[in-house]
Amino acid sequence: MLYQAEFWVAVAFVLLMAVFAYFGIHQTVLKALDNRAARIKAELDEARRLRDEAAKLLAEYKARHAKAEGEAQEIIASAKAEAERIATEAKAKLEDFVARRTKTAEGKIALAEAQALADVRAAAATAAVTAASAILSRSVQGSVADDLLAKGIAEVKAKLN
Repeated sequence: MLYQAEFWVAVAFVLLMAVFAYFGIHQTVLKALDNRAARIKAELDEARRLRDEAAKLLAEYKARHAKAEGEAQEIIASAKAEAERIATEAKAKLEDFVARRTKTAEGKIALAEAQALADVRAAAATAAVTAASAILSRSVQGSVADDLLAKGIAEVKAKLN
């Protein structure tokens, strides 16, 4: 048993552990491990805090994005409504303009018809006067004829115009 390598390795290990225990190395190692665990815990806590902060910022930006999207939809809807209103007003103004132009044109046509009718009546009156004077001048003669002719022409003119 004294010549086996495992025995001497076990003895050396026990002696090494005793030396470590005598000098308090186990406390130094435990303290270093505790410090490292505390540092890792602090880093994990910081990472959680940063993750929570990032999640909060993400939620805030998503809310802003949704709000901006809603405002954009409202602006688009408002613009469409305004465009429809303007188109309706333009259509009404165009219809009003066309109606006024039509009424003006109808008035001009009626005036032209009245003028043409007056011109035809005047031409008919002139033709009737000329025919009457020709007939009367052949059938009646003298001063009586001239007076009668003048009266008749005046009456015809007055009645036809």
